Amino acid sequence: MGRVAVTPRTEPWSALLEAGRSDDRLVREAYEGARAAVFGEIPQDLHPTVVQALANAGIDALYTHQAQALRDAWEATTIVTTGTASGKSLCFNLPTLEVLCTDAKARALYLYPTKALAQDQARALNAFGLPKQVRPAIYDGDTRREERLAIRRRSNLVLTNPDMLHVGILPNHAAWADFFANLAVVVVDEAHVYRGVFGAHVANVLRRLRRVAAAYGTTPRFLLASATIANPVELAERLTGLEDVRLVDEDGSPGARRQIAMWNPPVVDEALQLRGSALSEAADIVAELVREGARTICFIKSRKAVELVARIVREKLGPELEERVAPYRAGYTPQQRRELEARLTNGELLAVITTDALELGIDIGALDAAVCVTFPGTVASLRQMWGRAGRRGRGLAVYVAGEDALDQFFCRHPDEFLERPVEAAIVWHENEPIHLAHLLCAAHEGPLTAADAETLGPRWQAYADLLVSQGDLVERRGQYLLRHPEDYPAARVSLRSASPDSVAVVDVSSGELLGTVESSRAANTIHDGAVYLHLGRSYEVRELDLDARRALVDPFDGNWYTQPKRETDMEIERLLDRREALGVTLSFGQVTVTEQVHAYQRKRLPDHEVIDLNGVDLPPHSFTTQALWYELGEDLLEEFPHEVLLGALHAAEHTQIAVLPLLAMCDRWDIGGLSTNFHPQTGRPTIFIYDGHPGGVGITLQGFRSFDVLVEDAHRLISECPCESGCPSCVQSPKCGNLNEPLSKAGAAEVMARMLQR
Repeated sequence: MGRVAVTPRTEPWSALLEAGRSDDRLVREAYEGARAAVFGEIPQDLHPTVVQALANAGIDALYTHQAQALRDAWEATTIVTTGTASGKSLCFNLPTLEVLCTDAKARALYLYPTKALAQDQARALNAFGLPKQVRPAIYDGDTRREERLAIRRRSNLVLTNPDMLHVGILPNHAAWADFFANLAVVVVDEAHVYRGVFGAHVANVLRRLRRVAAAYGTTPRFLLASATIANPVELAERLTGLEDVRLVDEDGSPGARRQIAMWNPPVVDEALQLRGSALSEAADIVAELVREGARTICFIKSRKAVELVARIVREKLGPELEERVAPYRAGYTPQQRRELEARLTNGELLAVITTDALELGIDIGALDAAVCVTFPGTVASLRQMWGRAGRRGRGLAVYVAGEDALDQFFCRHPDEFLERPVEAAIVWHENEPIHLAHLLCAAHEGPLTAADAETLGPRWQAYADLLVSQGDLVERRGQYLLRHPEDYPAARVSLRSASPDSVAVVDVSSGELLGTVESSRAANTIHDGAVYLHLGRSYEVRELDLDARRALVDPFDGNWYTQPKRETDMEIERLLDRREALGVTLSFGQVTVTEQVHAYQRKRLPDHEVIDLNGVDLPPHSFTTQALWYELGEDLLEEFPHEVLLGALHAAEHTQIAVLPLLAMCDRWDIGGLSTNFHPQTGRPTIFIYDGHPGGVGITLQGFRSFDVLVEDAHRLISECPCESGCPSCVQSPKCGNLNEPLSKAGAAEVMARMLQR
């Protein structure tokens, strides 16, 4: 990165950046220089049919990383980690096409985290023009039942997602016998997505896949592709359970010149250092880019914020341009997704506002600008998003800071932010509730035996014995079988959420099914009175019926939105580790978190002022997870004012939650916390920080191991904030929705300073 002169006026974003410079919203400019391509030769022994397919596609040379990937893929498990739009697909398509053209019986399986990516890759494969040798087909939840038998019989390259592999293919492997008996290649694309809970599930699914393939006498070669991360080889090994992985990470593709802009909303309250809304600022930026004709993608973490920003942008643009802007997120129906993807690909849309659903490698055409609203949780994700910008050899990448601690910390240290290395992806496949659930799925696919140590790991039998003690398995002559053979355990295991259930959202004015919301999120997003946003339109929830799994909504045109308020309780279930650190008793273990939404605020648009607070009657939601917690003794709190203690603990908790993503590759929404001046089980003032997913995924374990660094970084962050008292810039936590939120910045700084002096 480096400083650059004023952007030439010929760029469509020149006026935008000039306005940001004039009022100091543009806090840092940098650039990534253009990079020339480095080519390698097409191997002479590549199958002639594949060579001809490349020629038909206008490819007469490979980038160096593509040539290396082709060589390595023939010898070992391989993972490719090169930049966005670097041609990673060819790295696994070429060896796959080689196998399919050489062996008419061979089969290949491609796994994608989203349906859109599978659709995109199917189009790319068909473009090679090899209908006799390569017969790709998509097999996912949208595939019509009458087509599924034909796909199993005819297709030699199946594109699917981990969810369908888990619940539809592996449990019914007998129907796929010919496919598994000839399975030669498994491709795992966008591997960096498989971390945390999702990664733990997928790692177990891939082990089950290897186990089923072995039962049919095959050992498929695994090929993986990923965005740049710090530990690609380790990630590949943990996902697949295989060793001796080859790494391809020297990018030979050309790179566009990219302008980097760090953007901080203006201060609206000098005393508290409160800043304007990042969402409103992002809407202004996107609207201006659209007016200038720049094709733009805007990334925002939450689904609600996606809908909200899309609505604001469309209002700013007016009738002439509003139809050229659309939101895109999970929860839409298959037809809605396909329509949006088609409009993106053909250039009908000038801007799309999305969650990370479009962070990945789907081809939506060349884009001029990529806007990321608040830090997405990892540098790897940010660079993947920014990599979308690069049309006509140049692009604009914008980071719009939010008001929380981490975003403002980066704005105070922009060079540290821009030079920050990518993180390591955390995958822990032996997360106990996840691993036990998948062992039951594996037992359904075939009796567990000593031979399973090869795929399920050396500790499989200990876990199997635990399932026997729980009454789920029975042991007979060295084999572990389902106690109830008619059971279908895969149906109870959701790979992406704590709950396999979802709630349907129905527009009562038309009877249309708008979309679905996970049951675990329903109380927070579609409670009675909530404003629900869908495809840029607002609806008010008339009734949420959790028993019927249905929410009834009406079209809504009011000028407010809603934000839930909840209370959280914490119960320690099991202590796993404990030590004295920084003058506190630090523990790591298993806890049960209980959350209950009691009320919601109505907030006015566009200034986000609170209108009122309304109560709701909803049942509590509980889950067991991992947490770190620390107890503060009387000696540490000697002469500490009792009246600010709770606020100090609460602010310290929030600040530590804010910096934990710097130690673990996670999103801030993956972490929760609770602080109390007296916990009944510890008998002391206690701060809890917990993994926000059932079972835990190793995030707070990383915090436990690096507790000194966690506290030091949190103290540095809160001490550097220029405000005079507690403010959202240094103590706000996006995970917190408690009804009572006393926050004391000064108190938190004092508590952590005392800890660091020990």
